[in-house]
Amino acid sequence: MNQLLSNIHPEAKIGKNVTIEPFATIQGDVEIGDNCWIGPNAVIMDGARLGNGVQIFPGAVISSVPQDLKFAGEKTTVIIGDNTVIREFVTISRGTVDRFKTEIGDNCLIMAYVHVAHDCIIGNQCILANAVQLAGHVVIEDFVVIGGTSAVHQFVKIGAHAMVSGGSLVRKDVPPFTKSGREPLSYVGVNSVGLRRRNFSNEKIEEIQELYRIIYLEGNTYSKACDLIELEFTPSKERDEILNFIRGSERGIMRGYGGNTNGKSTSSVI
Repeated sequence: MNQLLSNIHPEAKIGKNVTIEPFATIQGDVEIGDNCWIGPNAVIMDGARLGNGVQIFPGAVISSVPQDLKFAGEKTTVIIGDNTVIREFVTISRGTVDRFKTEIGDNCLIMAYVHVAHDCIIGNQCILANAVQLAGHVVIEDFVVIGGTSAVHQFVKIGAHAMVSGGSLVRKDVPPFTKSGREPLSYVGVNSVGLRRRNFSNEKIEEIQELYRIIYLEGNTYSKACDLIELEFTPSKERDEILNFIRGSERGIMRGYGGNTNGKSTSSVI
């Protein structure tokens, strides 16, 4: 461990084979796993819990106090999973009384200038491209890719294997396995390329495409589409994941391709 010119609190718990570059700051209530690399000028603040093999690049600030006026100093954490890479000038705020933690899973890539606000939960194998901005309480499931400079509204949920195009404003929930883009954010297809990369069969991808055809392209309300799918399709992990996501959405899901939302033209929706 290289402590030269770094500011490391003596109570910080630091694992084996950890490199800490000059001018990094590590506060006392911090736990860093084995084989991590902490770049110069990175700041690891109280409440940070880093797994094994994590890389923190220069200028990143991990576990800063939440930017939430309701925060009253409660003891909360930021949890970062194994082998996750946090690039330059990323800021990650610790949790509040809502979840008491902000969490990023294993094997994620969080690119430069991303902000992850308090109480966000990010799954495994996710990629957040440069300057993505997450408001508080956002939930992102596994294998999600979000394009650069996108902004995600507080309390939004993004389902597993979804891909959001760069520059998007994400105000509604994004169902799993989908591609989304345009303004307002809309369904533009199934993330078939990403699914093939993760060894989904052609038959499974076709099944998911058929499910979303009923949800978004046939003029059904979301409620009716879910009922039709439940009636006409054999239960499967993917079918049930889609149905549970849509039925459990609190903010409502993004609109369909071409401006349709819940089976109605957007011209009739204020």
